[in-house]
Amino acid sequence: MAERAGIERQLRSEALSASWLSTRLGVGTQRIDAMRRAGELIGVRLPGSQEHLYPAWQFDGATPRAAVRRIVAAAREGGLDEIRLYEVLTSREGLGGTRRLVDALRDGGDEHVIAAVRQSPPHP
Repeated sequence: MAERAGIERQLRSEALSASWLSTRLGVGTQRIDAMRRAGELIGVRLPGSQEHLYPAWQFDGATPRAAVRRIVAAAREGGLDEIRLYEVLTSREGLGGTRRLVDALRDGGDEHVIAAVRQSPPHP
């Protein structure tokens, strides 16, 4: 339970609402939702909420990173829900490291990130 609270706190600190993202990308919120459903964006809805939050690290400027679509596809194929995908992407790499998979994504390590998502169980 404490771990879930930490994930929620982290998501709220590094994510954008659909309305904010709509302004940033210059498209309507319905388009944002359609992009999420199509696997073009990572959107996470916290339990009890009606709103999806969109982690800012999935963007390269004003566009989603090229690997996002493949990451979402790998997660869906493996049965990872949106919260579990977020957990995997923001977890630390290695036992004592401070680097997260999203850091590898930012650095162009797309294949490494996709492989890690594919190897992750739906729920630990």
